[in-house]
Amino acid sequence: LVVRLKQLMDLVKAPKSLIITINAGEIPQDHWTQVLKIGGGRIVGEGCHFIDLMRFLVGKKIVDFQAMQIGDAPGIDVRDDKAVINLAFEDGSFGSIHYLSNGGKLFPKERVEVFSDGGVIQLDNFRKMKGFGWKGFSKMNLLNQDKGQKQCVKAFTDAVRNGLPAPIPIEELLEVARVTINIASDLQH
Repeated sequence: LVVRLKQLMDLVKAPKSLIITINAGEIPQDHWTQVLKIGGGRIVGEGCHFIDLMRFLVGKKIVDFQAMQIGDAPGIDVRDDKAVINLAFEDGSFGSIHYLSNGGKLFPKERVEVFSDGGVIQLDNFRKMKGFGWKGFSKMNLLNQDKGQKQCVKAFTDAVRNGLPAPIPIEELLEVARVTINIASDLQH
């Protein structure tokens, strides 16, 4: 579905507005992923994938970011896993990633929404995608969730086996890694 979403987005030349909502679920403060020197925190460990996804969908360099975490309050031991990350892209597109660990288990885990040129596409849990006024698209559903991991591994191994360029250019990987680390660092202060 992400590949199809990217194809549909590429047909629209206007800047896009994206919202990615992650209902990440609570993890105890002492879990290894929460320990910065071991797991790097949840933005580095998991949030990076959504920064990368947004970068892939827009297809342009990230030129700026802002990050905000939930306020300091009694009973909130970890704040940086309840964060909003805003990204700006070189083509004028922008996106907001809502990485939230304080939601309920009954709410879907992941949603991607793209707004552009009078239409909206909504991707729910990497299973269902629906268009609202998006030219040439109404809906697409899968029987099972597919986040594309198998296709990513296959593309990488095929490139290595056949001496082809990497499926994701190293510059893009480094860009997303740098932005992710800077966001995580900003949230720690």
